[in-house]
Amino acid sequence: MSKVELKMPKMGESVAEATIIKWLKKEGDQVEADEAVMEIATDKVDSEVPSTVAGILLKRLFHEGDVVKVGHVIAVIGTEGESVAQPAIVISEPSVKQNTKSQTLAPSAVPKQPLKSSASGSRFYSPLVRTIAQQENINSKELNSIPGSGADGRVTKRDILAYVEKRKSGVIPPPETKVASIDQTQTLPADEPTAPSVTIAGNVEIIEMDRMRKLISEHMVMSKRTSAHVTSFVEADVTNLVLWRERIKKEFEKREGEKLTFTPVFIEAIVKAIKDFPMINISVDGTKIILRKDINIGMAAALPSGNLIVPVIKNADRMNLVGLTKTVNDLAKRSRANKLMPDEIQGGTYTLTNVGTFGNVMGTPVINQPQVAIMATGAIRKKPAVIETPQGDVIGIRHMMFLSHSYDHRIVDGALGGSFVRKVADYLEAFDINRSI
Repeated sequence: MSKVELKMPKMGESVAEATIIKWLKKEGDQVEADEAVMEIATDKVDSEVPSTVAGILLKRLFHEGDVVKVGHVIAVIGTEGESVAQPAIVISEPSVKQNTKSQTLAPSAVPKQPLKSSASGSRFYSPLVRTIAQQENINSKELNSIPGSGADGRVTKRDILAYVEKRKSGVIPPPETKVASIDQTQTLPADEPTAPSVTIAGNVEIIEMDRMRKLISEHMVMSKRTSAHVTSFVEADVTNLVLWRERIKKEFEKREGEKLTFTPVFIEAIVKAIKDFPMINISVDGTKIILRKDINIGMAAALPSGNLIVPVIKNADRMNLVGLTKTVNDLAKRSRANKLMPDEIQGGTYTLTNVGTFGNVMGTPVINQPQVAIMATGAIRKKPAVIETPQGDVIGIRHMMFLSHSYDHRIVDGALGGSFVRKVADYLEAFDINRSI
């Protein structure tokens, strides 16, 4: 008989942890190799964790709702017919003595960080409780005031959710007289300005944000705090592109079985401009500039729920227009069906968002960290415009579109940011109306 440890898998270069959404197997259940054992969620996408072997699930080392680091053991599977001799094991939170920073916890234990109190020793908060506190803008002082029903006064998930409901209803319990202070190593938010409380009165409906919307909210606020956002605008004459697409789209769909949208053409122009201005394809690490040699274009996609996800076209510079079209359509379709793999939303180096889809003429998009720039393409509209001809200037009806380019002014100056968006517009304006595909 042997036991195999099932670990939280790596799900992308920037994903360090995942939340267990649902266990699909109970202790004592038979599992097959590659059969899903649990459902997990990261800040990017939902996924399943399959068993690496066939056997019996002996132990589940975390609960639903727990946040687990990549590489930690999450379950133990017995192989070669090993059976469960004991009833289901309930995992209790480990006890950590005060001032024992050098103490090492077993990988399978839920990591805890102490909150030191001058009145009552140490107080512990689980990763899930800390995550909820951050999502609800509960600062350290307020968190320490929440009565805990767990062991040694520990604040449980039920405690903090009940407190959140009371706060939303306007019934905020007063803080305790003696308030514990937070250890500086704690990752909870500092006592910083938070959003004002909203008075709930009148004819209203309270709608709780879903998990993805909370994560998007955190990511957007983090980006604005990280990067000094500047946006440059250019108006492009895309008449040739519009006429070309109108002429060949039916033939293309019949031949390739794919609809031809403007998005792959926009991506093609962005890729060409990145080759002209490679310093837009970077990330910043402190005072270091990381120049990305791969060109991986993220494309923001709206989901039926109203949320947003950004699948990534890897090595977009190696694809022709047909390849880009097929990849764009495939990623968009699987995004809406929640069928993306974690790796398909990782590794982007530049992002495109097509706000024109919603009838918007321009926008000021928020940078998708850790990238340094993002472009929004607006709605294409017929407008009167000046056309230069050998016989002189004339007024004509042209298909015009705004390009909005937001960039991180810490590292991208106006000369680079403005020149880049102008170059993308140049490629679109010079589109060959007789191009074959």
